[in-house]
Amino acid sequence: MVTGKVIKYGDNIDTDVIIPARYLNAPSPEELAKHCMEDIDIDFVNKVKPGDIMVGGANFGCGSSREHAPVAIQASGISCVIAASFARIFYRNAINIGFPILECPEAAEKIQNGDKVSVDFKTGVIADETTGESFQAAAFPEFITRIIDEGGLLKYLKERQAAKED
Repeated sequence: MVTGKVIKYGDNIDTDVIIPARYLNAPSPEELAKHCMEDIDIDFVNKVKPGDIMVGGANFGCGSSREHAPVAIQASGISCVIAASFARIFYRNAINIGFPILECPEAAEKIQNGDKVSVDFKTGVIADETTGESFQAAAFPEFITRIIDEGGLLKYLKERQAAKED
């Protein structure tokens, strides 16, 4: 479960906006985070706080298949992204790095910038503590929960391999 303040964006937030191509050679996730969202929200890096929650509209993460986009968001301190829908490759890249994202069109529409929101990943319940409204997203299947809990697909697979060797 996470709780944080919402930073909200609209529809079709593409990977070039999330992390501009000119920074793709950055040497670390922390360096990517310094430039996250700067082409759409120059003040993002100054206002984001650890645990904040990003909310987006439809087709969040569209564009190129770069893994840098969810890495930059996660490294900026965002605890999860809620959107009306995600580009499939962004969704897969986020899960691969252990970054939780939830699709919930109603929440994405009604939650406002600055609201305080709690997300229960086990149940899929999104609670807007500012307005008192609750929304139901699909909870993660058990295997995705394990991937996220392990910190990404590679760590999850290494853990499974180590368990087999014991």
